[in-house]
Amino acid sequence: MTLPKISIITICYNSEKTLAEAIESVLAQDYPALELIIIDGGSTDGSLDIINRYRQQIAVVVSEKDKGISDAFNKGIHQASGELIGILNSDDIMLPGALHHIAEQYDGATDVYRGNMLLWNADTGLKVIEKPSLRFPRIPFIIHVCHGGTFITREAYRKHGGYDIQMKYMMDLDLLTRFYNQGLRFKHIDAEIEAFRIGGVTNSPLRAKREEIRYFILKNGGNKIQYYIYYTALWMQDALKRLLNLFGEDFKRKLRYRHQSA
Repeated sequence: MTLPKISIITICYNSEKTLAEAIESVLAQDYPALELIIIDGGSTDGSLDIINRYRQQIAVVVSEKDKGISDAFNKGIHQASGELIGILNSDDIMLPGALHHIAEQYDGATDVYRGNMLLWNADTGLKVIEKPSLRFPRIPFIIHVCHGGTFITREAYRKHGGYDIQMKYMMDLDLLTRFYNQGLRFKHIDAEIEAFRIGGVTNSPLRAKREEIRYFILKNGGNKIQYYIYYTALWMQDALKRLLNLFGEDFKRKLRYRHQSA
């Protein structure tokens, strides 16, 4: 079987603490049809020095100011030449054998390949497995986005577009919801693809995301009532999360993923 060419896009900005580990996790895949693309947002720390250290093994490097995470994703997609495109953020790690797991399931008919994520708290040592959602309803009450375990065909991006540059929190959920609503074919790959370091923008306060949540619901066919229902549910979930945090930072995840510990 001919292996599909896979493009991995890593976006970064002042990521000198974790960038080398992310790059090395991709290069260690021992996957011959690999294209690594680095999109740097104009870092002012040592990130560019790290990128230059691996420059001969990186297919494309872009370093310039961007309009946010979604814009950086789109720049990488524009540069990619692989049949499949995956995204690895600079503070995460691609797990051993990940690309071979994806390639084994490549069938030329599926548009979106969805692998498992290893959620990892580097401070506490917690590791739990999150399995991705394959359906994206209008009000996404319980959705596992698993963005880092997602590989999408270049053709799907070409036909249906990339990430919404107006979004900075929910751009991955928005893209998957749009692709699902447009009838693209999803496939689950039951293997751990990426270790996701818990933290980052996902920990931003709910109130900071309120307008984006409204935009997301209305954009994807919902109405104002559905937005209020969804936001209220998120508010209640956030309140419960804060309560559970009183029992320890990882307590809520141990409950949620109690059958999927790594």
